[in-house]
Amino acid sequence: MTQPLSDQDAADTALPPFNNTAEKATLTGTLLHLWPYIWPGDRADLKMRVVWSMVLLLVAKLATLSVPFTFKWAIDALTGADSAPIQSSNWPLWLIASPLIMTFSYGAVRVLMAVLTQWRDGLFARVAMHAVRKLAYRTFVHMHELSLRFHLERKTGGLTRVLERGRTGIEVIVRMVILQLVPTIVEVALLMAVLLWKFDSRYVLVTMLTVVVYMYYTYLATEWRIEIRRAMNDSDTEANTKAIDSLLNYETVKYFSAETREAVRYDRSMERYEQASVKTYTSLAVLNTGQAIIFTFGLTATMVMCAIGVRSGQNTVGDFVMVNAMMIQLYQPLNFMGMVYREIKQAIIDIEKMFNVLSRNPEIKDVPGAKPLVVTSGNRAV
Repeated sequence: MTQPLSDQDAADTALPPFNNTAEKATLTGTLLHLWPYIWPGDRADLKMRVVWSMVLLLVAKLATLSVPFTFKWAIDALTGADSAPIQSSNWPLWLIASPLIMTFSYGAVRVLMAVLTQWRDGLFARVAMHAVRKLAYRTFVHMHELSLRFHLERKTGGLTRVLERGRTGIEVIVRMVILQLVPTIVEVALLMAVLLWKFDSRYVLVTMLTVVVYMYYTYLATEWRIEIRRAMNDSDTEANTKAIDSLLNYETVKYFSAETREAVRYDRSMERYEQASVKTYTSLAVLNTGQAIIFTFGLTATMVMCAIGVRSGQNTVGDFVMVNAMMIQLYQPLNFMGMVYREIKQAIIDIEKMFNVLSRNPEIKDVPGAKPLVVTSGNRAV
């Protein structure tokens, strides 16, 4: 059941104030501003949801790392590696070490991994949307506290677009950082520990080098794309502003027969948006291609080392399959990580203008302890 906002929530006295100067938002600064909404001091139930989400995150990642092991055990059981053939008469041992059991275990662990991940996402959903709701409410109230001068200087269409994008950006940052960025870091750390335990430092070095180069390339390519996305957003906002303001002044446009002029102005904005959008999709293709090439080199290097180990008798065929499965599982969050980074950067761009609105001080404010204004009409208070 949705809880109504209390007077204390409306006042937001416990929340940190935004800077008065308009500066570019950063991920660290954004998270600092959002943390009181993710970990609200007056909502113990939401805090427990955050804690349990972290617990489910760790269990889900442990289940994820166990999947390649079940794959390895099934392959080794099928090839008879490291064991003598088991007689069917010894049915208890045959049942435990059966490739079928290992295969069923592989499927069960994958199901467990998916269930835990979705459970975590569902549990955290209320936390994320509560943060979106409270900050959107605060922004809406703050807009009404600003002076008429501010609203006369701002275009209505552009202001509503800022609020809409900012609200969406808050949700993206909260969900992406907690549900995607943190799990990926945990999974990479656990994977490095498993590689060092089951193989040797060469595998850890190659994998770590692959991850570092992959992330550095993603960072450079994304920074290049950020300016393109800024231009696309600016064009979109400009077109939306022209459309809404023109429709709000419909009678004036019709009175001066300015329909064609307004249509040309709107089309020019959409033309700039079209060109920026094409550059955005083209740069995305370049980013994805480079990511695939970098990770393929890392995957090939680890499999070649393991293949040499199989030939020399140091590793089994199950180890070869396990290394492949581990690297493929690593590629999935890393590939998603590129999208996460892009979405976070885009959300920062979107929320930057919303923070700038929140940083504007009202020109007229009540002094601390001010009493409500009482207006009387004759002998009766209004």
